[in-house]
Amino acid sequence: MALKPTIFKMNINVSDLDNDVYETIVLTVAQHPSETTERMVTRILAYVLNNQEFLSFTTGLSEADDPDIWAKNYSDEFLLWVDVGEPAFDRIKKAARQAKVAKVYTFNTKSGVWWKQSQKDFATIKAEVYQFEFEQIQQFAALVERTMDFSITITDGVFYIAANKGSCEVNLTTLQS
Repeated sequence: MALKPTIFKMNINVSDLDNDVYETIVLTVAQHPSETTERMVTRILAYVLNNQEFLSFTTGLSEADDPDIWAKNYSDEFLLWVDVGEPAFDRIKKAARQAKVAKVYTFNTKSGVWWKQSQKDFATIKAEVYQFEFEQIQQFAALVERTMDFSITITDGVFYIAANKGSCEVNLTTLQS
């Protein structure tokens, strides 16, 4: 019998001072049984940063060819492809050809090594690559509840997160834009 995903319901009040975006995002997030909470909160931060029409979470880990997040228009064209983690270069090269914008958000302890090994290859394609600090992602993951209301304020690439269980900061570094 297959394990079922854990469902999280979130109301996120977003104040993105960098992009003049002020809104409330209501999300239902399915955490795959093999997915860590750290990876899931990274997906949430990537969603908040890229919130736009047609944006949605995909089946992600359940479907190897899909990104974690995408935006596809009514004509089924890829507007945005977002991967979380340390994807293979060939995967993002294909994504950069298919989508108008391809982005990677890396977050864990091995992301620095992955970037050193991949940087030259990624420089040859049109893809944006960002890195979150893993220790800060862990702090955010510790605040997560199955049903929660929280706020995120973004300024100068820093996420200030306030939830019922506490608050934290998460820094975002641009590796390639």
